[in-house]
Order: sequence, then C-alpha cells, then structure tokens
Amino acid sequence: MTQISQTLLRSALVAGFLAVLPAVSGLAVAPATAHEFKAGALVLKHPWTRATAKGAEMGGGFVTIVNTGREADRLTGGSFALAGRAEVHEMKMEGDVMKMRQLEGGLDIPAGATVELKPGSYHLMFMKLTAPLESGTKVKGSLIFEKAGEVPVEFAVEAIDAKAKDHKAGDHDAMPMNGADKMHGG
Repeated sequence: MTQISQTLLRSALVAGFLAVLPAVSGLAVAPATAHEFKAGALVLKHPWTRATAKGAEMGGGFVTIVNTGREADRLTGGSFALAGRAEVHEMKMEGDVMKMRQLEGGLDIPAGATVELKPGSYHLMFMKLTAPLESGTKVKGSLIFEKAGEVPVEFAVEAIDAKAKDHKAGDHDAMPMNGADKMHGG
C-alpha cells in the first residue's frame, strides 16, 4: 500500500470515528451551519430573535434575505407563534436620536440583492408577546412577501444580548426588548 493510500485510509477512519462519537457518547452536536428556508428565488438565512425577560411585551426578529431571482419582492409582514402580531420596522438615526418606525408599505427586496434584518436596522417587531422567549429554543413563525407569499420559518431564540453574526457591536447594536424603551412611533 502506498504512503498516500495509507494516509487516506487513516483520514477516513478518523473521520468515521469522529462522526459516530457524538451518538456513542450521548452528546448532541448542533449543526455547524445556520438554518435556512427557501421560497422560490428567496433564501431566508438563520431567522433569529433574542431571549426576553419575563413580562416583556415586545421582541425583535432578524433574518438575512437573499433574492436570487430576477424580480424584486417585498417583505410586508410576518407572524410569530408567541406574539399577537408582527410588523416590519426600521431603526435609524435622525440627527443624534435613534428612532424606530413601522414600514407601512413593507421592505423592498431587490432582485439579486441581499437584505439583512438585524439589531439597530430593519427588523420584525413582535408585539404583545404571550410568553418570555427562552434562549436555546425555536419558535414557529412566518415571513409574508408580496410575491412569494407566506413562508413558514422557525426563529432560533438566542441569548438576550446576542448580536448579528456579521455586525460589529456599535452604539446602536442593542435594541431593548424589555418594554422599558418607548422610542417607538418616531
């Protein structure tokens, strides 16, 4: 057997051993890649939300939307199993004040573009939460698009202080979800 064949065989055996190790040891291993959902030309990458404190009335929903098609679409709303309603919102600086407002007409998803809903920017606002959001769980919901229609998703609930994966922490990365901030409506 050649040196290359022996190396390949050893690599295959080690990979096989590592693949069955979690099952044998009883350890659960989370997938290395984020979860995603597809609807036609739209790819919805890793829908997520933050854990909330008991008694919180609002939460934020985040997702990266990739439109691989040749036609634009528009995110017009959504649903969240633990909320009375979900709305599309935007946070932005006006002078030196951060303001949040509902996007009445929805959010454009241009053809061939990627639009990120993230803390301190575009997001879904989950209103009238019926229970606290607990880190490590998933909550069923949907995103509603003008053309693609309603797309079922699951929002991964991350830590209460979670930040967008590719977003550097800055002055406006944190979006309080404990009901204490009343910036809404600006």
